[in-house]
Amino acid sequence: MQRYFVSSDQINNHEQIVITGDDYHHIVRVMRMSEGDEVICSNGNGLSALCEIEQITNESVIARVIEWKEERTELPAQIYIAHGLPKADKLELVIQKGTELGAFAFIPFLAARSVVKWEEKKAEKKLERWQKIAKEAAEQAHRANVPHVYAPMTIRELVEFAKTCDYRLVAYEEEAKNGEAAALKTVLQQMKQGQSLIVVFGPEGGFAGQEMELFRSHGFLACGLGPRILRTETAPLYVLAAASYEWELK
Repeated sequence: MQRYFVSSDQINNHEQIVITGDDYHHIVRVMRMSEGDEVICSNGNGLSALCEIEQITNESVIARVIEWKEERTELPAQIYIAHGLPKADKLELVIQKGTELGAFAFIPFLAARSVVKWEEKKAEKKLERWQKIAKEAAEQAHRANVPHVYAPMTIRELVEFAKTCDYRLVAYEEEAKNGEAAALKTVLQQMKQGQSLIVVFGPEGGFAGQEMELFRSHGFLACGLGPRILRTETAPLYVLAAASYEWELK
């Protein structure tokens, strides 16, 4: 069944939901739904409503709430994926698949070895696209929440932001080469429900030495991700899958 995220101003007394914009277009033009069809509307705060379409106008779909349900599809702890800006559409892949795997939020940052340069004049459209990718992936995966995609930060802004998290890791390939295999597992086992973890990943060229010094001086623990060297777009997905295995498959 199709699922859509709605804001509080689209919900009338928890009894009726008005769907507009891109979701209206998807329901009417893409799915070609009609009155009497059912959809699921999620409020982004853990509640979803089974709804029946009552009316379709030229601008909106009006749906009657049949039943509200509390959903438990989120990871029990919050994982922030901080990623040095990679080339091409690799970050879009990380956002899409990372959302499916349960990431809480995504933080792009300007790494020393990032080939891609952030252009402010294109910033708004880029952020809108990233957020739309997260929303659509969250709907597909039946998430209760849509991960937030932050505007790119400098590395110093990132380490300051990380102080708000309970745990801080940086994925570093030199640790993998040296056989480090315990840090990620230890942190995941120590974390409790409701706590937060930020994991930092470098761009294609990895981290410069001064960046690793900065991370370590701000309480980040370097970790390996197994004996194989993973691509920049693969590494975040490895961490999220490991967290799901540790926390959810029991």
